Amino acid sequence: MGKTRKIDLGKKYRRIFSKEQSLARTVAHAVIKLRPISVWEVMIPLLLVFSFAKTKETREVFTQNFLFTKRLALKAAQDIIEKGQQKKEILSQVEDETMRLLASIKEGIYSEEVRLKQMAEITLLIDHYCLLIDAEGNDYTSWVINAYQSPENYIAFLEQLKEAEKEVYGAAMQTVGTQTSAEMVATMEKTTERVRMAAAEKIFRTTN
Repeated sequence: MGKTRKIDLGKKYRRIFSKEQSLARTVAHAVIKLRPISVWEVMIPLLLVFSFAKTKETREVFTQNFLFTKRLALKAAQDIIEKGQQKKEILSQVEDETMRLLASIKEGIYSEEVRLKQMAEITLLIDHYCLLIDAEGNDYTSWVINAYQSPENYIAFLEQLKEAEKEVYGAAMQTVGTQTSAEMVATMEKTTERVRMAAAEKIFRTTN
């Protein structure tokens, strides 16, 4: 494969992942709110800085967890297109990676049910990312337009993705089992859908 093609793939990989990161951080800020500042924190600025740092750290952990399936799927899509690997082979590798993760986590916060739902989401995302990486154009907007051709097709994919993510969240809530997680998931779903639909409307507005 030529040098130009490799550069294009690298550019696309970074641009697509940047979009996913932006969404993840928006959701993190919606889910993890800054708590009220106490009088002691006002009087002692160091405590305020420490609290803010901890909130930023929590948001970053949330962001990376949110991106877990996206990162695996995007890397898999890149390998399919750049290295010519078969999707079945790639999925087997992802399966092995998630199985290793499951075996390494002992606190009961990751389960086989969650893993299986994540694999379904990853399978869907691989096809999506392959379409974007293989699409013509110079920017993310043109990749989505050329990959999906119409807003209806793209929104149909977003609905599929929403349902796949909902399955993952449902399995996770069964594993964690708290009211807090239900409220957090509701916020995650609402924020994710709002951001994605707004982006879809903006993308296809350019074709009208």
